[in-house]
Amino acid sequence: MTERYFDDLRVGFRFVTEAQGLSLDEIVDFARQWDPQPFHTDAEAAAASPYGGIIASGFHTMLVAFGLTLKAGVWSEASMGSPGMEDVRWLQPVRPGDVLHVEAEVVSSKASASRPDRGVTVIRYEVMRQDRVVVMSYTATHILRRAVG
Repeated sequence: MTERYFDDLRVGFRFVTEAQGLSLDEIVDFARQWDPQPFHTDAEAAAASPYGGIIASGFHTMLVAFGLTLKAGVWSEASMGSPGMEDVRWLQPVRPGDVLHVEAEVVSSKASASRPDRGVTVIRYEVMRQDRVVVMSYTATHILRRAVG
């Protein structure tokens, strides 16, 4: 995808990322380090949980989605950081073998009045698995550089 800057990302602009699968080993390895709850790390405990088996940490899902978004290259060159996210929701469990992609839409965009080299763009993200079920959603605010020239 072609790199874009603040002025290119108008309200309604949409993009879709590539897909990435999550293996059992990846899910368990991530969880052991960052979210060591039994339904993420222990097959027996996970089987007895409400999930009926190992599921990915929501934080793992979020980071996979963020990585896919960066890899898409839509705004990464223009990025000047982010003041935060809102409405983070984990809607469905992600299981070993699931393949995720992200669909995104610009929901607001405003040029900075005090810093003409940038603007603030708000993007709504939906993380979907292979059957097009939304497993996670969030809204992120991006500070984006304006194109020079």
